Amino acid sequence: MLFNLDFRSGKPIYVQIVEHIKYLIASGELKPGDQLPPVRELAADLQISFNTTARAYRILDEAGILSTQHGRGTYILDPSSARESERLRSESLETLTKDYLTAARHLNYSPEEISTAFERHLIKHQESDNNYF
Repeated sequence: MLFNLDFRSGKPIYVQIVEHIKYLIASGELKPGDQLPPVRELAADLQISFNTTARAYRILDEAGILSTQHGRGTYILDPSSARESERLRSESLETLTKDYLTAARHLNYSPEEISTAFERHLIKHQESDNNYF
């Protein structure tokens, strides 16, 4: 599982892990029943603290997204309903949007410049590749 952590973003690493796993579920890359790497293994792979990874898994477990079975592993749970699946999908889009806007504002782009660039690229994607939508 590939993670792109940004240690300079100001966003806690455990939050980045939680958001990335939610994104992978919403995109269909992770499916119900898929096993996640053990906490220690993921922490070692990402070169971060065991506690940081454990915190992310605990948050996802408490949210009903993961199930950790001691001695057996951590698995993606089946969303309890279509509404829960749509909620995860919506959260992922909200996170992507907030991250995009935050990065653009940090670069001192005005709301008008951001909106214009977004609209221009949205139209290009619609015209060039219907696979995006």
